[in-house]
Amino acid sequence: MLKKSLVFMSISAALFAQAQDVSVLRNTVDVYSNSPMVGSAKFNAMAGANGALGGDANSLLTNPAGLGVAISGEVSGTLSISGNKNRSSLGGAAVDYTKTKGDLGNAGGVIAFPLMTETAWKFINIGINFSNQSLDNVIQSPGNANITASLPDGQASLAGHAYSRYGNLSKMSFGVGANYNHNLYIGAGFNFFNASIDQGDQLAFRMANNNALDFFDKQYSPYYERSSGFSASLGVIGKLSPNFRLGASLETPTFWNIDREFNFYNHPTYGNGSGAESRKFTSPLKATVSAAFVANKNFSLNVDYTLGLTKPDYKVYGNPERELNDFFKDNYKNMSEVRVGAEYRLQQVRLRGGYSYLSNPMDAINITRFDNGGGVGDETYNNLMLSDRNLISFGIGYDFKSFYIDASYQNITSKYSNPFMRGFVGNNFDSAYYSIDSKSIYENGNYAVSDVKNSRNNFFLTVGWKF
Repeated sequence: MLKKSLVFMSISAALFAQAQDVSVLRNTVDVYSNSPMVGSAKFNAMAGANGALGGDANSLLTNPAGLGVAISGEVSGTLSISGNKNRSSLGGAAVDYTKTKGDLGNAGGVIAFPLMTETAWKFINIGINFSNQSLDNVIQSPGNANITASLPDGQASLAGHAYSRYGNLSKMSFGVGANYNHNLYIGAGFNFFNASIDQGDQLAFRMANNNALDFFDKQYSPYYERSSGFSASLGVIGKLSPNFRLGASLETPTFWNIDREFNFYNHPTYGNGSGAESRKFTSPLKATVSAAFVANKNFSLNVDYTLGLTKPDYKVYGNPERELNDFFKDNYKNMSEVRVGAEYRLQQVRLRGGYSYLSNPMDAINITRFDNGGGVGDETYNNLMLSDRNLISFGIGYDFKSFYIDASYQNITSKYSNPFMRGFVGNNFDSAYYSIDSKSIYENGNYAVSDVKNSRNNFFLTVGWKF
């Protein structure tokens, strides 16, 4: 299908007018600006709220000072089973996409080193944590016979669209924490990220003359990204009293190197082929403040609040990155998240629950779109591409003294408007859709917008050993 191969650098026109490329905008926020937050079953049952509690390797996901809270060594591994369902609605029709995937969600450990000195420093602890999550997310929008197109082979109507994303995002963290007189804990961590994304953007039209389907891929898609990044974090936890703790942490931006391979169509010199490019991206700086109430050995409650302090930023090699940065400068809101988690111990049984709310990272955006009747007009969306997210979780565990086993469940929901279909050829860019089979080009300055309800049901099982 691909006739030639061509290598582009980031200064090429391959990704010009990226503010029109919904998949790039969504992945910038949803993948490269977010850290994996899949921890142990205990961590996940408490919605990831442990910033002022600490005590295990999952502290490296929120506040590395929590490593200093540990007074014994520990290792654990977590199996995750993630279920993802998208229901996309357009023009009175709906399409469901469901996928369930099992994987290693988390592994980590802490080694505690008691200090045999007369000073107030009690422990210096070393921790390592690996967190992994699936990026698989397919949004299949139904067709609408009222949205039509004039193609070289005749009139056609919209038969459907799909954004297909497959891949994984992982975070490997190394850190050290120190305990000062069991009242003050400090810590630092280094985080190494890897992301793998296979992304598609495909339109389908139904021909009026023979009822056949014709499939169109967006210019420079499908594309395949393999990326690596680095960040560092610092944290502190202090006891105000035996029952109350406060914590604070800061994670630097993640500095990403993104390598992409993509398909291109109808190049004036090379025709259809494949190319590659690289770019650099800096995610937002994040700060987290935490508070915990530890009533006794049987009950604890933790609240975390995380705020993004900067905006996504691409290193500018040319117009593509400049336009992306302008889009985020105008439309991106600093991300904020609240997490609340609690644990109750009944002898050797552990009961846990949690809730988190992640705010919508995008401002309201006005676009020109087709309505359900096929007419064209402007509309402002408060949840275009992404929206706020609600997470509810609960779990149970049993402590066998040296060994323990935990299980948890999470339900994550969000609703957003999904724009697609817009693409055209300009003087210095090409964002149109191309059919290999019919050799047709589809250009259009308007979006179609489907309504998406996303629901994720995640299960986790952790086995751990204390030493």
